[in-house]
Amino acid sequence: MVVNLARDVQAFTSNVFLVTGDRTVLIDAGANFDVAEMVRSRVDGLDAVVLTHTHPDHVGNLDTVTSTFDVDTWGYDTTIDGVDHAIADEGTVELGDHEFTALHTPGHKDDHLCFYAADPGILFAGDLIFQNGSFGRTDLEEGDREALIESIDRVREWIDGEFEALHAGHGPSVTTDPFEHVELAGRMARQV
Repeated sequence: MVVNLARDVQAFTSNVFLVTGDRTVLIDAGANFDVAEMVRSRVDGLDAVVLTHTHPDHVGNLDTVTSTFDVDTWGYDTTIDGVDHAIADEGTVELGDHEFTALHTPGHKDDHLCFYAADPGILFAGDLIFQNGSFGRTDLEEGDREALIESIDRVREWIDGEFEALHAGHGPSVTTDPFEHVELAGRMARQV
């Protein structure tokens, strides 16, 4: 089960997905709200925190979460403060009841990862792809439009046209024709 703990939060934050099942994981920690209390109100504990990337709005609550639940953090680059364990490109990570493939998808930030599982048909897209063909900013440090386009194309090659849910780092999740939103993001990112 996937729940966005930041859905109704009125603060500058990313989405924060609590994925429950065999391995209870928090995808991104968000910022500027008490995510630890929100986790505690739903589950007894966490097995890990998994990061899509380390922009402040995604990791502002990281220290609080890791100390509250005594868990380690997994991300792409262990040289960044707070990332305890590396997830390799095309490595696998168990989120809830399913094994997801991690795809290194730079362009928005160098350490950006997306996570995809064909079964159950879920993509955690971080800040790469959003609803309605929107895509991650490239005007920040480490941003690179060409790399972002290549990353969107790479995700497009991995996903199945029948996949069921795109969970983005900001905004609503997409559960109606998410494949079309990925394709549109690729087209929109190419426009000047």
